[in-house]
Amino acid sequence: MYGTILTIHSVWAVVALILVAVAIVVSFMGWSGNKEFTLGNKKIALFGLISAHIQFVIGLILYFTSPNGIDKIKALGMGGLSAYDRLLAVEHPMVNLIAIVLITIGYSKHKKAIGLSQHKNIAIFYSIAAVLLLSRIPWDNWLA
Repeated sequence: MYGTILTIHSVWAVVALILVAVAIVVSFMGWSGNKEFTLGNKKIALFGLISAHIQFVIGLILYFTSPNGIDKIKALGMGGLSAYDRLLAVEHPMVNLIAIVLITIGYSKHKKAIGLSQHKNIAIFYSIAAVLLLSRIPWDNWLA
């Protein structure tokens, strides 16, 4: 079961990152081009939001079924974790939670804004979230 969930988590990460990146590009183009925020823009931002939330839920399932998650912290304690184990058990989930919160805030703020501020909110919050997401991906595992 762990291997299947890990594969789903890895594949869905690509989908989520692509959708968030598309939302960022579209929002920056709309913001810099003084374009109206359309229903299409809203759908792209929403797909990015939904895919990121699905990825996080898959990650939570993985965290509690993984030998690198909570069980390793219980067995070794925080001081006993290697840098890589700490990345998987603490940094990756916590930073990604912050990123998901930022995406959610950006989407929520765009709904209350008018005009270019809608593009601006999506562009800024999703961009910060994307940097955080990319900073905590376990690249050694992902690219292997």
